[in-house]
Amino acid sequence: MARRAATSGDDFSFVSPVVKYLLFFFNTLFWVISMVMVAIGVYARLMKHAEAAMACLAVDPALLLIAVGVLMFLITFCGCIGSLRENICLLQAFSICLTLVFLLQLAAGIVGFVFSDKARGKVSEVIKNAIVHYRDDLDLQNLIDFGQREFNCCGGISYKDWSQNIYFNCTSENRSGERCSVPYSCCLYSEDEAVVNTMCGYGVQTLNYLEAGEFIHTNGCIDKLVNWLHSNLFLLGGVALGLAIPQVTYMYNLLLIHSLCGYDFILKTT
Repeated sequence: MARRAATSGDDFSFVSPVVKYLLFFFNTLFWVISMVMVAIGVYARLMKHAEAAMACLAVDPALLLIAVGVLMFLITFCGCIGSLRENICLLQAFSICLTLVFLLQLAAGIVGFVFSDKARGKVSEVIKNAIVHYRDDLDLQNLIDFGQREFNCCGGISYKDWSQNIYFNCTSENRSGERCSVPYSCCLYSEDEAVVNTMCGYGVQTLNYLEAGEFIHTNGCIDKLVNWLHSNLFLLGGVALGLAIPQVTYMYNLLLIHSLCGYDFILKTT
């Protein structure tokens, strides 16, 4: 009888206020971030022409941003409201989602390591598809230019891959002024150059590797990316561990809250 009286208050909770409001704060923070991501993705999507947007749907950065933002919004909504209201159903949903995300990250890392050749082939396919739609999507174009500048590369396998793009291919049917060219992001840059020469890649596909190498980077981005990954395995492992630790901590705290809420419910019903 005394125990029931002690626990009958509506404001009483077995959940630590520190754990409860920390979960609420971080979930609210990521909730806001997810809404910003969705807003930016939708805005970028609406700014594109309908035909171009549909043509490069599979490699559209805006679509990826929307998808990640919506998923993060739903997950953090469960965590935000569930932690504030101590709602067991929402906390269970949040815990399950976090566990699934963690397992998917772990599975992706294992699959990428075990099936590295197939993963390389998939990356090659994505890059080639992006090259085809280079001029169709400004976001995709900027992303490719950024990658080629950062990795000092050109195309997927080599600079010749740019012949797959309708504006850069070397066929006689191509009447484009960029025929047999590559984007300016493939070009060699000098620190002394004050102005970037955007026409430095014109006509280089007609040259052999040695001749083209005087004007552009001839190595493909796939090999450069693989070499970068191999050179930064410890860094990537540290980043993965840094992402995994908060997730595991979240799941542990959620299990703790769930068990305490359940214990509180049992006491109130006895």
